[in-house]
Amino acid sequence: MVLCGMACMGLAGCGNKPASQENGSGKKTDPPQEVARPVQETLKVVRNSLGMEFVRIPAGTFQMGSPDDEADRNANETRHEVTLTHDFLMGVCEVNQAQYEKVMGDNPSFFQGANLPVEQVSFEDAEKFCIRLSSLPEEKASKRRYRLPTEAEWEYACRAGTTTPFNFGSTLDGTQADTNGTSPYGTEKKGPNLEKTSPVGSYQPNAWGLYNMHGNVWEWCADRMGDYPDGPATDPQGHVNGVARVLRGGSWRCLPKGSRAAFRSSEVPDLRSKSFGIRVVLTQSF
Repeated sequence: MVLCGMACMGLAGCGNKPASQENGSGKKTDPPQEVARPVQETLKVVRNSLGMEFVRIPAGTFQMGSPDDEADRNANETRHEVTLTHDFLMGVCEVNQAQYEKVMGDNPSFFQGANLPVEQVSFEDAEKFCIRLSSLPEEKASKRRYRLPTEAEWEYACRAGTTTPFNFGSTLDGTQADTNGTSPYGTEKKGPNLEKTSPVGSYQPNAWGLYNMHGNVWEWCADRMGDYPDGPATDPQGHVNGVARVLRGGSWRCLPKGSRAAFRSSEVPDLRSKSFGIRVVLTQSF
């Protein structure tokens, strides 16, 4: 079941500058503007035939989960060492609606906008998207295949070498990511609650050039939900048994504590929600 610490409250690249949005009271608020993209200048970006961008995440070892003294941590966040033995290519942005519609032929999203993240997609929808994207003629010709990230890959990529609750530090008030900033984390300063998704590529990227790893929409992972191992793990793939699939990153509906890098949630694979989205991994010969 999806939890947020409390009850949840263009084809090329990551898209264009967003327009003004209305909040729940009908008042217009200025949304986060898409920021300059330093990743394109400092990291090698791979682009596919739809213009989706990917950056290489280096193999490495990290501490997955949260330390015992992290505020609002849950019991299922047991900290343990994880080693990923292979580089992988992670989507710079969440899949947007234009990209999803190009591949799937429809757009199920509640909040409509070509460069808004696709939502109202189930785990099963996300898997079908990966299969159909991999089957596009130009992708097949380039031997590019797509899949959902494992939970370990997701957290490793989100953290980008950091150990704090968020990849930008220890506080979140709704200005650093699209979450419900009226109940901030690590600070008493309250921030905005946009009450809707933001364009992909909004806010600042992490150190590895990934955008919106906190908030905006939950991102499906390949793993089945279950307890972490008692000791170190290498290339973990999740549990063999179980039904619920992992969701990571929190969303626009969530309190900031539910968007922490270590926060884990899950849902049945056929459930759709206007806060569930997709980020994919590209498998390709390096």
